[in-house]
Amino acid sequence: MRRSFLIKSVAVGAAVALALTGCSNDREGTSSGDSGSGDAKGFAKDGLIGVALPSKTSENWVLAGDLFTNGLKEAGFKSDVQYAGASTTVADQQAQITAMVTKGAKVIVIGATDAAQLSTQVAAAHQAGAKVIAYDRLITNTPDVDYYIAFDNFKVGQMQGQALLDGMKAKKPTGPWTVELFSGSPDDNNAGVFFNGAMDVLKPAIDKGDVVVGSGQKDVKQTAIQGWKAEGAQSRMDSLLNSTYNGGKTLDGVLSPNDTLARAIITSVKGAGKPIPVVTGQDSEVESVKSIMAGEQYSTINKDTRKLVAETITMVKSLQAGTEPQVNDTKSYNNGSKVVPAYLLPPVIVTKATAAEAYANDPKLSALTK
Repeated sequence: MRRSFLIKSVAVGAAVALALTGCSNDREGTSSGDSGSGDAKGFAKDGLIGVALPSKTSENWVLAGDLFTNGLKEAGFKSDVQYAGASTTVADQQAQITAMVTKGAKVIVIGATDAAQLSTQVAAAHQAGAKVIAYDRLITNTPDVDYYIAFDNFKVGQMQGQALLDGMKAKKPTGPWTVELFSGSPDDNNAGVFFNGAMDVLKPAIDKGDVVVGSGQKDVKQTAIQGWKAEGAQSRMDSLLNSTYNGGKTLDGVLSPNDTLARAIITSVKGAGKPIPVVTGQDSEVESVKSIMAGEQYSTINKDTRKLVAETITMVKSLQAGTEPQVNDTKSYNNGSKVVPAYLLPPVIVTKATAAEAYANDPKLSALTK
């Protein structure tokens, strides 16, 4: 049975520190909450649906926008699908959500640029009668979120931590193994969830001395990569190699939270003329799947965006019809203000050995495993 922990993005650093110093495998939230937000009265079948996504930092965000545009149209809705700009601020998304409210959107789906800075906008959406669905990233510190839909991101982190251990043991059967830790952008609520999930697996090995963080950098402020930017990960890896691995010290593995950062880390290691360590990832990006099949990146996580968008549109259809959308977790996702009813999809770990099976139903990715 799952346990749960409270997510507050303003306290991600503290949460990660707890993960390192005495963490449990707690998830977000400690109590069950309401199963929705008020009564569902439905709306016209051609109602406007707003979709506010972050900047195009990964292939999956680009794909999500296209899928929402086409899928909502096929379902008979009008849609307004927007991406935040490349800026590291949340101002673009705040303005886009405000505009969607003004246009009369009946449902607003939000992949948050900054989970903690949208409370004013979602409150305005609720006041206008719109439902709010947090997509992929939980929106924090506001009661004005009706539903959360995502893959099980704590499980993603656990899978990454286990893959790191498995990959290192396959290359070197006995430890200790020397690793470095990377985490995602501090303004992304998921970054702390991934990291906590990974540390749920790695911390016991660190405590036993089987895994050693070579640089000693375990704090989220040290491991975080602002904006999930590849250049930030490459720069940090360059610095780690120069400061910690400039002699004969061997780097056995790197915990990378996604594929974009994984490839940047590998580029840094190759540029330094070092052996490529075991590197984890997430998102099943094309170039990373190629890298896995070439024996460079060790693993990724398959979170099929097609399924996530399809389930979100199913949720929108339920709201249009005036019925409660299906959820499968009403206890775990406390955003600091309420327990948000959630629908979670299962992630899938992918290595070279499992890629063909994992991508069997994805024509593009399946072709890369031949």
